[in-house]
Amino acid sequence: MTAQLPFPRADVENLTREEAAQRGALLEVTHYRVEVDLRGAPAPKAETYPVRTRIDFASSEVGVSTFLDHLGASVESLVLNGETLDVDAHVGPARILLPGLRAENTVEIRSTSRYSRSGEGLHRFVDPSDEQVYLYTQYEPADSRRVFPVFEQPDLKARFSFSIIGPQHWQLRSNSPAISRMPLESGEAAGAAKGEPAGADDAAEAAGAAVVGPLVRVEFAETPRMSSYITALLAGPYHHVEGHYRGGVPGGETVQIPLSVLCRASLAEHFDADALLELTQRGLDFFHAEFAYPYPWGKYDQVFVPEYNLGAMENPGLVTFTETYVFDTAATDAQYETRANTLMHEMAHMWFGDLVTMHWWDDLWLKESFADYMGSLAVDEATDWTTSWISFANGRKAWAYVQDQLPTTHPIVADIPDLEAADQNFDGITYAKGASVLKQLAAYAGREAFREAARRYFSRHAFGNASLGDFLAVLEEVTGANMDDWARAWLQTAGVPVLSAELDAAGGGAGRVLVREQGVDPATGESVSRPHKIRVGVHVMDAAGETLALHAAQEVFLDPAAPEGLTPVPELSVPADRPRLLLPNEDDLTYAKLSLDPESLAAVLTYPVADPLARATVWAALWSMVRDGELPARRFLAAVQQLGLGIDEIVVVQGLLRQSLTALERYTPADERPALQRDLAARLAAELTRRTGGDHQRATARTLATLSRREGSQLELLEALLDGGAADHGISGLRIDEELRWAFLQALAAHGRVSLDQLDAELAAKTTARARIAHRLATAARPDRRVKQAAFGQALAGTDDSGEELSNDHLTATVDGFTVAGDPETAAVIERQTDAYFDALTDVWERMSQGQATRVVSGLYPGAQDLDAGAEPTEHPLALRTQRWLDENADAPAALRRLLIEEQDQLLRGLRAQAAAQG
Repeated sequence: MTAQLPFPRADVENLTREEAAQRGALLEVTHYRVEVDLRGAPAPKAETYPVRTRIDFASSEVGVSTFLDHLGASVESLVLNGETLDVDAHVGPARILLPGLRAENTVEIRSTSRYSRSGEGLHRFVDPSDEQVYLYTQYEPADSRRVFPVFEQPDLKARFSFSIIGPQHWQLRSNSPAISRMPLESGEAAGAAKGEPAGADDAAEAAGAAVVGPLVRVEFAETPRMSSYITALLAGPYHHVEGHYRGGVPGGETVQIPLSVLCRASLAEHFDADALLELTQRGLDFFHAEFAYPYPWGKYDQVFVPEYNLGAMENPGLVTFTETYVFDTAATDAQYETRANTLMHEMAHMWFGDLVTMHWWDDLWLKESFADYMGSLAVDEATDWTTSWISFANGRKAWAYVQDQLPTTHPIVADIPDLEAADQNFDGITYAKGASVLKQLAAYAGREAFREAARRYFSRHAFGNASLGDFLAVLEEVTGANMDDWARAWLQTAGVPVLSAELDAAGGGAGRVLVREQGVDPATGESVSRPHKIRVGVHVMDAAGETLALHAAQEVFLDPAAPEGLTPVPELSVPADRPRLLLPNEDDLTYAKLSLDPESLAAVLTYPVADPLARATVWAALWSMVRDGELPARRFLAAVQQLGLGIDEIVVVQGLLRQSLTALERYTPADERPALQRDLAARLAAELTRRTGGDHQRATARTLATLSRREGSQLELLEALLDGGAADHGISGLRIDEELRWAFLQALAAHGRVSLDQLDAELAAKTTARARIAHRLATAARPDRRVKQAAFGQALAGTDDSGEELSNDHLTATVDGFTVAGDPETAAVIERQTDAYFDALTDVWERMSQGQATRVVSGLYPGAQDLDAGAEPTEHPLALRTQRWLDENADAPAALRRLLIEEQDQLLRGLRAQAAAQG
């Protein structure tokens, strides 16, 4: 079979797995040299920048063709092995043809790339506080091709040498340390792969702007072998704080690692750099001890960047984070813990993902599942937080359970035929379910065995690529057990197992406990039993009659072959005649939904559970029951108000408050909703007076503001808080900062209680990035037909009224503001856009980047619908309209269809829950 690849696909961005495999078998890439000229970036309205790229690579066949991936603005010249090729004949919109390969090849390209507003490629942001320009790259899964021509697939690793031209006073950084920083002389080129001179005027013209200030060229050290999607560039007047790590693998050589943390200059006063550097040092100590492999990437920069479309990205030596982790307004302890978890997650990637990388995106889990698990483990064992596994049980796993019940669910080891599918698979299965399964594996095989397997994995595959088989091989070596059955059951099937515990019917209320495991593979409909190592707990009313406390627990292996799926736990005693809870996943060791028996359900809806992790596990089970239509939303809401708001762990409280809003919006019958909304709003208002400062009060205020966008019974209180009248309402200790001011204003705007002039004045008083986003949401939330139609049009176009492209954050704010309906008339205006929404879907997908199109498609889907009493959910008009679109657009991109299928399923789940509550 020839390795020749067809160039007629030159306009196709969506690289397939088959194409990548063919190219991977043909090529070995040794080195890239890339120079990016950012001299024009500070100029107003800068749109493009010049790039020079040189790539050295070998081909296993001579005379065949291959291609580079490139999504830039243009290519000015193309030279392959010293021969200048005709650009028009060899360059397409997405690919660059390289014909007639030799055994050893060099290609040199001069090209122009576009700055991004979507966070894909090289993102350009202008700080509204001081008009300073900031740039950073984000490439996963395949956006380095937006910056420079590249063989864009994870298995074609190479060494990279980057250089940047930019203003002298800027921070200019890449994955590796800078090795030279030289002034750019007058007349010197915009950048040259070989360093030859050219005209400065040509460079400035290519950059699209006049030269601004003294310039420097910064050369960076050659990287170790790495994948293109984790290369990175950073430029701008970032505030930076330096640190230092000294340590290493216990018993090994001491290493010295330069540390830096960076953020926008206008956020410097809020930047807790010392805390971040301390966490970094603790994390490096932890992972050195855990993995027994020294940090392999030299320096360790961590940069908090604006308008990020992710939480963070593991670029080795230059990790990027969303700047929402720079807390410029009051933050709860849960927010700080989440930031620490993200920091540790990205650090784990320095080994899982960066050092050893998957061949193709099918094995994305080999990095994301491991990093998710190791991030929680590191927070638990290397920091002062004691709630890491509580956060995991209540938050991350809840995400996985939702994702794993969609019709689009997939095994952890997924089938990823192309890049569009890869982009959609950064989901709750790949992250949180995978992490949950790894936690079960650590319990099943033993923590020491898991640790030793990871160490061998890194040692064996360092700077290379690996697959599921490679990981299973080291597991089998360490455990001495065949891991095929475990992998098949946990990694290669989809769906959520269900665990339940019951008393033996012959036990008379005090007999032995039986645990049942049930599971169905949604792809086949066949029963699936998985091996579990769990602890089963019995919680009973304590002597004071106040809480359900742990009475006894026993570890047990669930045998997939057990008769009727029932495993006895004979040593557990269950006292009779006392409220009790049977918990079949004590310590949350495995991945499974819990089905609570009637007596346990009655107990946990009435009494608090004493143990924090057991409590979080129970609340996760209750939320699953709401979503499954087994527990009416009104009972869940009552339990949250009676028991949930008094929980000490703020991470659990925040989760319950979010779930309460979703329960009201989607799972509550229409005739019950107004009274339940008023009840919750009143309870939250009372909670503000009961608490004096602190995380719980702040979380309550945020939730009240969000609820009040749709329910207006507490608007007078919000107005009083904005006007400084907290004391008049018995509220003390609540800091009304920029975040809460805008949250209250958004609620008032949704009910027409503030004017556009008032919103504009608030923005003018303090023009920050946060304020601009909040202002956009507030203006789009106003209950005016023309406002709603304008916001809808902007969201579909992805531009503001002037035609300027909306960034990720501003696009999301526009969508969120449009969907707010503070009264039935506004809701009717929004509903009238439904047909226009469906008519625009294909155009939106073709015109926008996938990330932005996803925000529009999912954000504008009108999924919060009501079911008429006695009606059939599948006959709901929106469900039928969605199905009609899916039937009529069978050839639409698979990723777009996946989003619509998921939204339809979420709609039907909510309608079924409403029907169950009505019955």
